[in-house]
Order: sequence, then structure tokens, then C-alpha cells
Amino acid sequence: MSFPTKNEALEELYLAEKLNPGKWVYHSEKVAEVCEKIAQKCGLDVDKAYIFGLLHDIGRRVGICGQYHIYAGYVYCKNKGWDEIAKISLTHSYVLNDASIGSSVYDGDDEEWKFIEKYIRDTEYDDYDKLVQLADSMVSGEGICIIERRMVDVAMRYGIMPEMLKKWLKIFDLKRYFDTKCGQSVYDLFPEVKENLE
Repeated sequence: MSFPTKNEALEELYLAEKLNPGKWVYHSEKVAEVCEKIAQKCGLDVDKAYIFGLLHDIGRRVGICGQYHIYAGYVYCKNKGWDEIAKISLTHSYVLNDASIGSSVYDGDDEEWKFIEKYIRDTEYDDYDKLVQLADSMVSGEGICIIERRMVDVAMRYGIMPEMLKKWLKIFDLKRYFDTKCGQSVYDLFPEVKENLE
């Protein structure tokens, strides 16, 4: 399947930033960094991981929105022929195959939501989906951090959704999964995690 080069992906991100400036761009850059380092340590394709992390929130190019960005990103990437990134655009927000267990209420239309529910339910996550989910859970507005800090960051912005504990527990499972694949705690790959504890 096709996806852009690293330089093309960066150009896409910075074009999107012109359309919708905000902290989400810095977040995307840091998620890409986390994906790249973990991929390198555990034997995944480093460039692919970086690009997927960089463009996971590309749907935010449409403007200020909540969960609608996942659908907007999916459509944008499908139209570009980037099917794997389109998949990541949707799966990064749903660590469980249940779209009702997310971070916020979907703010698009009912038909889009029905599509998302079915897509998430029917999709088998690979290591790249899981890696972007973990990386997204390790980057707050201040940078790379422990998962708990990111959880508090999201909860303060969107509130606590029903069954959020299930999502949080799954994120910790993802961390253990990649800790095992890396042969060490993924936190040890990022010195700034300790800096961001203060």
C-alpha cells in the first residue's frame, strides 16, 4: 500500500498547520518521534512508524473540532490513496474495538458515526495501530510524558467518558506489550519523560 515519504508527510503536516494552527501539530511531531524510537527498538519499519505517527491527526486540517477529526483524516487519506494512514486516522482514538469507548462524544453526523462504529468493530489492529495508540497516549501538550499525565490532560479537556477505565487499562496493556517487544520500559527510551514528571 502507498503512503507518503517522510518529507511529503512533513509537508502535509505543515500545510495542515496553515489551515488550522494549534498545539496539535507539536503533538503530532512528538507522537512521530515516539513511534520512530519504539519501532527502531522493536524491529518495526522506522519510517512507516514515523509517518503514521506524524499524520495520525491529519484530519485536524479541517479546523477546530473534536472526534470529527478522525473521520476527516480517514476521508482525506483515502482520497490521497493512503489506505494505511486512513486506517490509523480512525484506530488511533479507539484502543478497544468498540467506538463507544473513546475520549469524547463524536461531533460529526450520524452516518459518519455508524461507519466509524462498524469500521472499528470489524478492524484487526496491527502493531502500527497499537504503536500509534501508545505513542498518542504518551504525548501531552508539554511533550513526551507518562501515560497517567496524558490521561489527566485528556480528561481535563473532554471530561470522563463512560467506561473510560477500560480504555485506560488497555493503554497500560499496550505499554506492557511494547515493553516486552523492546526488552525494556519504553519510558527509558525518552529522557524527557522524567523531566515532565515535575
